[in-house]
Amino acid sequence: MFDLTNKVAIITGASRGIGQAIAEAYAQAGASLVLTSRRLENVGPVAEAIQAAGGRAIALAAHAGDQAAAEATVQAALAEFGRIDILVNNAATNPHFGPLLTAEASHFDKIFEVNVKGYFYMIKAVVPAMQAQGGGKVINLASIAGINPGPWMGVYSVSKAAVIMLTKALAAELAPANIQVNALAPGFIKTRFSAALWSNPALSAGIGKLTPAGRMAEAGELTGAALYLASDASSFTTGSVLVVDGGITLGALPLG
Repeated sequence: MFDLTNKVAIITGASRGIGQAIAEAYAQAGASLVLTSRRLENVGPVAEAIQAAGGRAIALAAHAGDQAAAEATVQAALAEFGRIDILVNNAATNPHFGPLLTAEASHFDKIFEVNVKGYFYMIKAVVPAMQAQGGGKVINLASIAGINPGPWMGVYSVSKAAVIMLTKALAAELAPANIQVNALAPGFIKTRFSAALWSNPALSAGIGKLTPAGRMAEAGELTGAALYLASDASSFTTGSVLVVDGGITLGALPLG
């Protein structure tokens, strides 16, 4: 049901964490991959490991907030594989950690450049190819921080709320072209990106207490949802925000 044989996927921010986990899962499901990161030396080993395991993958250096880089990524994917079926917008940044009113304009500019405008640039670049081939899948990595504000992550939370609305607006516009646009909203995932949270014993313990599952997730625990949204099984799913958070957004009182 979640077979991606003969599908081609672009995954941004694929050098580690969630992006790497999704790339490995898609390769195992049969997809050919175009993996991007700001630095080629970071994403190259991911593509090489997939190739060594018998998969098809190329690595590209691309700044996620640059429109020309987005267009070049799409052209490279078409030149290498001839089509694009799936786009996973995963690249993100968060240079500000603290009370929202301590943020500077530069923090807003940087976060929105990558987390929102970067997603828009990739979608804008890839949609013509998807329309020409009769459809496609766009998966935007949002966050539960876009649903409920995250601790000391105000600007990031605002950006992820924007990603959710970008997803819904484009889902409505692109549905007639058989392009499904959905978002994944992870909870607290133990990656290098979230190290400021899980490396702090007090914050980590608090997150575990508030999460009904009692812990943070590993990146691989998102891949089932990512496979569903990339596969033909989700052909009638669009504009959805699929929350994978161990139950934390339920708002249930801790039992322990």
